[in-house]
Amino acid sequence: MTTTVLFEHPLNEKMRTWLRIEFLLQQLHHCRVIRDHLTALTFFRNVADLLDVFERGELRTEIIKELDRQQQKLQAWIDVPGVDSQVVSALIDKLKQQHASLMAAPRMGQQLREDRLIGLVRQRLSIPGGCCSFDLPTLHIWLHLAQESRDNQAERWLTSLEPLHDALTLVLDLIRQSGVFHHQSSLNGFYQDNAEGADLLRLKLTLEDALYPQVSGHKSRYAIRFMPLDNERGEVPPRLDFELACC
Repeated sequence: MTTTVLFEHPLNEKMRTWLRIEFLLQQLHHCRVIRDHLTALTFFRNVADLLDVFERGELRTEIIKELDRQQQKLQAWIDVPGVDSQVVSALIDKLKQQHASLMAAPRMGQQLREDRLIGLVRQRLSIPGGCCSFDLPTLHIWLHLAQESRDNQAERWLTSLEPLHDALTLVLDLIRQSGVFHHQSSLNGFYQDNAEGADLLRLKLTLEDALYPQVSGHKSRYAIRFMPLDNERGEVPPRLDFELACC
């Protein structure tokens, strides 16, 4: 049985930020049940990283612009023969709902920034071992509260991120679906092409190839070099077949 590995590479700074936020939100939801110091520090470290990302650029403005752009793209499909106009209209309505929800939401991460426990933990994360019980007795006693109490608190924190999470999930889904995978081949481990107006590259390789892509590029052109997972004994075949979508 062949195992396929999907790689994604952003072609601009906007997409790079969005993929990082998506990754951090996925980690937060995965470790939302905080049972001990290990799960707590995983959760709070992701929160701290997320707040750091929020400080860079106009995140809300960029996502709202993308919601509007996707609406315009879908609007152009409504009257195209053979297109299910009901599905397209439903997607447009969903984009409008996310737009309104994001506009009405408080500043990104404001509730997390103002939380005392998050603030205390965030200050200590850069210190090796700085979150142990004698450094952070507040966290220590919080971890001894009833599990239901901690679950409710974590749920409130995650709920404050829902407008961002829902809007970003919809935008990234539509961007990913805009690109169709095509069969491509590299020569001596190298492939390049144009990517005018694209935001994201998606590559599918088989695990059996034991290769990974190193991508360099921007919104108009990109290059892919395939590297062996085993640097000492691995080899790159003269011709490598892979699947590529430019979204």
